[in-house]
Amino acid sequence: MKINFVEELRWRGMIHDIMPGAEEQLNKEMTTAYVGIDPTADSLHIGHLVSIMMLKHLQMAGHKPLAVVGGATGMIGDPSFKAAERKLLTVEEIQHNVDCIRKQLEKFLSFDEKDANAAEILNNYDWMKDYLFLDFIRDVGKHITVNYMMAKDSVKKRMETGISFTEFTYQLLQGYDFLTLYRSKGCRLQMGGSDQWGNITTGTELIRRMEGGEAYALTCPLITKADGTKFGKTEGGNVWLDPEKTSPYKFYQFWLNCSDEDTSRYIRIFTLLPKQEIERLEEEHKAAPHLRILQKALAKDITIRVHSEKDYEAAVAASEILFGKGTTEMLQKLDKDTLKSVFEGVPTFEISRELLKSDGINIVELTAAETNMFASKGEVKRALKENSISLNKAKISDTYQVTEKDLLSDSIILVQKGKKNYYLVEVK
Repeated sequence: MKINFVEELRWRGMIHDIMPGAEEQLNKEMTTAYVGIDPTADSLHIGHLVSIMMLKHLQMAGHKPLAVVGGATGMIGDPSFKAAERKLLTVEEIQHNVDCIRKQLEKFLSFDEKDANAAEILNNYDWMKDYLFLDFIRDVGKHITVNYMMAKDSVKKRMETGISFTEFTYQLLQGYDFLTLYRSKGCRLQMGGSDQWGNITTGTELIRRMEGGEAYALTCPLITKADGTKFGKTEGGNVWLDPEKTSPYKFYQFWLNCSDEDTSRYIRIFTLLPKQEIERLEEEHKAAPHLRILQKALAKDITIRVHSEKDYEAAVAASEILFGKGTTEMLQKLDKDTLKSVFEGVPTFEISRELLKSDGINIVELTAAETNMFASKGEVKRALKENSISLNKAKISDTYQVTEKDLLSDSIILVQKGKKNYYLVEVK
């Protein structure tokens, strides 16, 4: 049995506003709906995941999802609730970003053309690139008044600091997207974040005035953290879906470190786990919050979906290594990028590969003379006698010779003093 799309979003806390008639339309027949994504970077970040999960639930409920990557609107920039105008992108930059985003969306949605409700990815540049400005303002602009456009909250908030004509027209372009999809794909619903309500309803108004048709809007809440700070941001910036920008380990750690209050909301929004299972996990979590059962379930589900099961297992192994439970075998399974990601910020020293050839270099020489990891050879020897130094998670003695066989990913050695002091030796 197909799920009821609106009911599913409701219990998950994913509806902010829904236009009257939208629920009836969705219950009546297979409905085509779309979400717009501006290709301002060559990767999506976790802020995009809410809209993507809405498309996922839509498809699971038997409806047809469209993802419109805004090649044309991305050349302008949406002013909605932004303090300043965006940097404008070239056609070539946008096309590169579109290609990258397409691959990421394919991890969430089924594009199998054999299915009646197969997802599609469209680029609004395709229908805007040859549309002459004079034709656009004659055909589209005359149907929406300036008063109507200025009444939108997204525009009002920018009037004090100044808004260019380019950005002012953004809602007309987005509205025209909806009109085009209504005409060409029978699209009846547009979804997005609550900050998009004004732009989406401009589209429904265009469809009403130009086609005499009915179309609908549905928005989800903008996700914030319980303390009011912005969701999806870390000290290093956005949490990206691209493993080159945010490693799977860091991605996993982001979800693992969410507060209990946030996790209770996020596990509903960002996973497909059913209600009963989420409630069971919450009960288990309440009984033993220190085990972080809820966070682990959330981090596992979303890391596997965005990356892979292998990446998830590597992230778990890496977490155990950092917090003292790891083994040499675990370390040897990690690739160089994950290793460097796990130990980001720890003191790092460089040595020449020549030192490790043949009989190698004594551990005391390596840590005191070649790297200044320790202040003196005496300090190293004392620590070794106390059995408090490990090489790649294995205890060693002061006679140990470090050679190329000790290299992790053929270029890294991990030295640990006590439980918390880590040092990386990178071999060049």
